[in-house]
This record gives sequence, structure tokens and C-alpha cells, in this order.
Amino acid sequence: MVATFFPAPASYTGEDVVELSAHGSPVVLGAIVSEAIQAGARLAEPGEFTLRAFLNGRIDLLQAEAVADLIDAVTPIQARAAFDQLEGTSTRAIAAIDAALFDLIARLEASVDFPEEGYHFVQPETLASAIDDLIDRTAALVADARRGRMIREGFQVAIVGRPNVGKSSLFNALAGAARAIVTSVPGTTRDLVTELVDVEGLPVTLVDTAGLRETNDPVEIEGVDRTRRALSVVDLVLVVLDQSEPLTESDEHILLQTSDYKRLVVINKTDLPSRRGQRSLPSPGFAVSSTTGDGVAELKRQIGAALDAESFRDRPATANVRHIALLENAHEALSRARTAALADGQSLSEEFVLVDLQSARAAFEEVSGRRVPDDLLAEIFSRFCIGK
Repeated sequence: MVATFFPAPASYTGEDVVELSAHGSPVVLGAIVSEAIQAGARLAEPGEFTLRAFLNGRIDLLQAEAVADLIDAVTPIQARAAFDQLEGTSTRAIAAIDAALFDLIARLEASVDFPEEGYHFVQPETLASAIDDLIDRTAALVADARRGRMIREGFQVAIVGRPNVGKSSLFNALAGAARAIVTSVPGTTRDLVTELVDVEGLPVTLVDTAGLRETNDPVEIEGVDRTRRALSVVDLVLVVLDQSEPLTESDEHILLQTSDYKRLVVINKTDLPSRRGQRSLPSPGFAVSSTTGDGVAELKRQIGAALDAESFRDRPATANVRHIALLENAHEALSRARTAALADGQSLSEEFVLVDLQSARAAFEEVSGRRVPDDLLAEIFSRFCIGK
């Protein structure tokens, strides 16, 4: 066993830390933990080390949340985005806006504090211009945060088609595992089957759906209804057609149903002789064989292109619903302040502008964790792994 001492304040938590390293045997590790507890130690709470780092000022709340995102990352882009946030990219951007906002608030408060002198520390036109700059920078943060949420939470891609065109086989081929049951019996898939996969670095949840057709089977009817509901929330639809059979009215009906969605048309079973006839198909159509794997890699690339994977790869960002809501609140408060600064061409009293600027600053402080309720902290860190 090796003991490593990390003295404060340079340790991860900002406290004196001793790390014990031993062989990976569960018996040995269990014995070490038991001895430590008998000597007065206790098991760490979920996220306790990262919480201590936050409370001791080693990291801010954005960086603390990035630790959890990095642990949960399943694709390279997710990991890169989380690491970027952990390194403080978002922190620095918010700090720069907050510093400019603080300076503006200080000058306005000086005007409010000395009204008898009749001196304005910032003129209405200059105030409006400064707020415009803050609005633009905050809008960019909101846009990046929304993109980051897609990286963090991923995309959904539904595979649809009539029964027995090979939807489940294609699902398994894209997932790289036999997750969905495949048989020659029409209507085998009765419910939505999902699998998280890496597509061009993006986290994508594949959804294998029930075959779209008219049926009297109550279970299959429910599966078809769930398929139709799933179409309304997915980011991309893969419409699967069977090359080995003529194009049917059901195929044409499904193509019509999905014409308003972002979609790719997949011509499956290219390992079998073509019997599609002369009926025209939507362009482009991507030929694959779920059985042999031909064309599956290219289809993954096309899915990545349809989801605009390159734009996420260039500038990774990560954010959650909490960040987006607070940044949007800040943006709205700044917009109200801008309106108050030049209302009908005349400046309102500085107090009106100050209220909205201070609301914006409070939102930024809650994002970074400088102003955050204890119950919110408990909720955030409760989702961490034990001891992280």
C-alpha cells in the first residue's frame, strides 16, 4: 500500500488530504476501509470531496457540476465539453460579464447616492450602449448553453417503417449489440426499445419502434400509438424500406407521414435481390444491409451530418437546465434595464435600471455558485458518485 500526502491548500479539496493506494482486490480494499472506519473515519457522502472543494473556493459551482458531467460522459465530445467547463472556460466568460456589470452598477449607485450634486456618473446613451454589449455577450452564453445541453443530454433518433422491413436488425447493427428481438413474424416489436450509442462523437439514443400498420391486436395498437407519439419528440427519423419487396401503400403512407420531419430514408436488405420496382423514392436514400453490415458505417456518418455533429465538435460546451434558465433570466433582466435606460428617448431614474441590473447579476452569481441556496447545493451534489 502507498500513502500520498496532499497538503492544503493545494489539494483537490483545499484541505490536508491523504490518499491510500492499494491493489484492486475487493477483499484488500474492504479491509482497508474497515480498519479506517474503526480508527474513526467514515464513508464519504455523494460528491463530498467536490463539495468541499467548492466550499473551500478551489472551484466554483460550474466546475463542480462539470466533475459529475465528466464522470457520466459516454462520448468523446461529452468528455471534452465537461473538461472544458472544468478548466474554467464558462467560469471566465461569466466572470468577465459580471465584472463589467459590477462596474456599471457601481457607477449607477454612485449617481443614486449623491443626487444633490446632480451629477450622473454614466450618461443614458453610454449606459444603453454598455447594456447592449452585456446583452449580446449574455445571448452568446445562452446559445452556447443550449448547444451544450444537447451534448450533455444527447439526441433521439427513431427508426420507423412497416413491419418486417428490418427496423430491429438495423437498430442492432447501429447499436453494435443484439438489443432488439428479430424474428420473421410481423409485429415482433410491441414497445419502444432504446439504446444509447456514440454517433460521430454525439450521444444518440436510438429508438426501435413498432411497425406502423393497421392491426386489431390491442398490444400492437398501443405500440403503434407509442411510435406515433415518439415521432413528435425525436431529433431525426430513419424511415426504413425493404429493397427485397415492392414498395407498398404502407411504405408510401409512412413516407408521407414523416415528410415534415428531419429524416433519412434507409433502403435495407441490400444483400437480397431488389424487387422495389420503378416507384420513385425520396432522395437521398441510403442503402444498407443490416445482416452483412454493408453501409452501416456510412449511415452513422450521415446521421452525424444530419445532427450537425461538426458544429458541436468545433466548440464543445456543456450546460444543464439550471444554467440555461438562469442565463435566460439574466438576459431578460438586462433587456428590461436597456428599455428603462432609454424609455421613449428619455432616461428613467437610475433606480429603475439598477433593479434590473442587480437581478441580472444575482442570476450570474447563482450560476457560478456565489449565491445559491443550501437545498440546491444538496440536490446538485446528491447526484454525484459516492466520494467524488
